[in-house]
Amino acid sequence: MDQVCPRCKTTKYRNPNMKLMVNVCGHNICESCVELLFVKGSGACPECNIPLRRTNFRLQLFEDASIDKEVDIRRRILKDFNKHEEDFETLREFNDYLEMVEDIIFNLTNNLDILETNKKIQSYKENNKEVTVKNRSKQSKDSLEIGDILAMEQKQSKQIKLEMKVLEEAEKVAKIKNKEKLIDDLMFGDKNASKILEEHRVTVAREEKSKMPFSTGLETGGALPVPVAATDEMYVYSAPVVDVEGPLPPLQEDLHQAGFTHHIKTANSQERAGGYEETMGCYRAVQEAMAGLYFVPGAGAGKVE
Repeated sequence: MDQVCPRCKTTKYRNPNMKLMVNVCGHNICESCVELLFVKGSGACPECNIPLRRTNFRLQLFEDASIDKEVDIRRRILKDFNKHEEDFETLREFNDYLEMVEDIIFNLTNNLDILETNKKIQSYKENNKEVTVKNRSKQSKDSLEIGDILAMEQKQSKQIKLEMKVLEEAEKVAKIKNKEKLIDDLMFGDKNASKILEEHRVTVAREEKSKMPFSTGLETGGALPVPVAATDEMYVYSAPVVDVEGPLPPLQEDLHQAGFTHHIKTANSQERAGGYEETMGCYRAVQEAMAGLYFVPGAGAGKVE
């Protein structure tokens, strides 16, 4: 689905650089309309006339602007409704609390009972001010587990980079040694130069082939397998045999001569340009009329002689 600005009707297809912006009301407009309507810093939404500030506009991340609205409301609500399971005596109380939070987010997202919902939010803030401040500075179990996973992934990434660096340095040292050995053999050796070069190529190829794999299991050397050409036989079309249990209808090209198309609407130029001819519908009707005329109930699929 192509993205469209509801005000200027500009599409992403016409203007690939168009950016849709969304505010707290959940309605989106393009960046150009934001600069035009909110040149003084504030203005009304062109969809719902709610007063908005230009600084509150943000880039629309999802195709549906209502999802951006829900994500923003959820982030704002969870800053204050930040209780964890350990803050409740029973699991049932914790589940009821989670259900209440979801009801609040649903009402604000869909503009249902806004006044009562805001009163409930304000009452909760006043009654749970100390718990909210304490939980903001305390990490939950989920956040601690996520932190451990991220730390482990960073450690593995550093290990892989270290292994790659060691292998690269060892490869550089080996290349320098091979180059120095080749120069010494050419300058002070008694063998033929072409033979020395050939021995050097064999040695380098052997070292490339025997490279150790990374800890990820990927080898650093080796050639890719050569693709094998398919040897399948050519496809030969054979017309399907269909037992219509009735007399065979005339051929489609013979329908006009047989008079079957006298009461069929003639195809116009636009229909013929699309590939339709009046004989197609006529042939389908004749085929359905003749199918099953030889069928005898209880006698299987036999034909009447």
